[in-house]
Amino acid sequence: MNREFNITGTCIPEKHYMVDTSNKLDKIFKLIEKEKYFIINRPRQYGKTTTLFLLNKRLKNSADYLPIKISFEGIDYTSYENAISFINTFLQMIADNLELNEKTLSAFVNTELSSITSMNQLSKFITKLCKKASKQLVLMIDEVDKSSNNQLFLDFLGMLRNKYLLRNEGEDFTFHSVILAGVHDVKSLKLKLRPDDDRKFNSPWNIASDFDIDMSFSSGEIATMLESYIKDKKVSLNKKFFSDKLYFYTSGYPFLVSKLCKIIDEKIMNENELEWKEEFIVEAVKELLKENNTNFESLIKNLENNSELYAFIKRIVLENENISYVKTDAIVSLGTMYGILKEENGSCRVNNRIYEQLIYNHMMMKVLRKDKASLMSTYNYKENFIKEDGSLDIKKVLIKFQAFMKHEYSEKRNSFMEDDGRLIFLAFLSPIINGTGFAFKEVQGGEEKRFDIVITYEGKMNTLELKIWRGEDYHKRGILQLANYLNQYGLDKGYLLIFDLRKQKFKNGSVEEITVTVENSEKNIIEVYC
Repeated sequence: MNREFNITGTCIPEKHYMVDTSNKLDKIFKLIEKEKYFIINRPRQYGKTTTLFLLNKRLKNSADYLPIKISFEGIDYTSYENAISFINTFLQMIADNLELNEKTLSAFVNTELSSITSMNQLSKFITKLCKKASKQLVLMIDEVDKSSNNQLFLDFLGMLRNKYLLRNEGEDFTFHSVILAGVHDVKSLKLKLRPDDDRKFNSPWNIASDFDIDMSFSSGEIATMLESYIKDKKVSLNKKFFSDKLYFYTSGYPFLVSKLCKIIDEKIMNENELEWKEEFIVEAVKELLKENNTNFESLIKNLENNSELYAFIKRIVLENENISYVKTDAIVSLGTMYGILKEENGSCRVNNRIYEQLIYNHMMMKVLRKDKASLMSTYNYKENFIKEDGSLDIKKVLIKFQAFMKHEYSEKRNSFMEDDGRLIFLAFLSPIINGTGFAFKEVQGGEEKRFDIVITYEGKMNTLELKIWRGEDYHKRGILQLANYLNQYGLDKGYLLIFDLRKQKFKNGSVEEITVTVENSEKNIIEVYC
């Protein structure tokens, strides 16, 4: 069977190219051995269902455990009409799961299920089932988000919690381990302790252990998938280069890793081509950002449906704010749960460069639809900035932007805020590079609040720094920092856009070129003052 890179549903080793996640599975297996109850809560298309599939296979091959893997995805609303319907649906799924390899247990469940009409009776039945089984039962429930807002589900979790506590005290038999999988952290759900008391709440799943296993793919893990692809397809590729670059753009987000590989394999590679060229990765990123797939739709929907989250992410993506990462904050926690945010050096960052560019493009469209942005169209006509070899003339872009700023903002300098210039420039740049290139922002710390943009256009990379004039000393240090930054990227030329907001215009409107030597390497820096 011809394997492929999979981006939908469960990944099957015989059908799909997969990352070797055995190290992660080992860690999960240890939690099961310790009788832990836990929730695998990760963003959409982050490998939760595939992880349960692989874990189920391992448990089936073990001498000690009997897994029961079900999903709440297919439960319809009638199953939540009353306790009897919910219990019947739950037990029928268990019976169906056991039918293939454990017919005796399956028959036992089918015989008993019609007589179970309350959570208390379900609790007693689970005790009987666990005592009757020849192995330790491990219950795995996927897609628990489908039920998380239902009181019956909360009652069900409360029952499992009570049995877990009694089991630990030697007073009951229950599932050896319970694993729930979904986007939301079920531990945050609340359960009324008494129906007549609206004020007292408790989590029905506060017995769950923390699940802190990193399910993103490292560069080394991505390399294992490429290795199987190389052997299967007899394709030549620089495994280290592509695994590093795939991680660079995706931060190891499973869907994005597989999607970029799939684009290269099925769209960019010619039918008889047997080599991945290094420029393919940039082409794949460009192709991906043109798409409107379900993963992207979900991300944008989560932003648009929560104005507070949208405003928070906008401050990071467009306004370059350095916001501390505090997981207990409701918006930070929500952004993390949706896979939009991550923690990096104590600060909030967008999860990966693909998402950052996607969000940037989406938010920029709103800026471009405003009246002021429409004035840009007389300045930023794309063809004006393309060289004969097809590359982007950054210097021309900056000079034309300088003219735009002088004409449109010369009378408003006193009210001009720091972030305004950055936002206006990003809006100016967006239609010039859109569809052919992309710009990844590299946020730099320190008192200068530097804002670097790495612009990739037709495979060529340019580094541009935006900064506010803060005095000659800061400026000199900034020049040296940019030169060092160019050295890191192996570039000889860089660009500096300076918003000179002093009341007296000084260098406003000028263009200067300077040369800086760093580690015996000369760097040419073009400065444009607005």
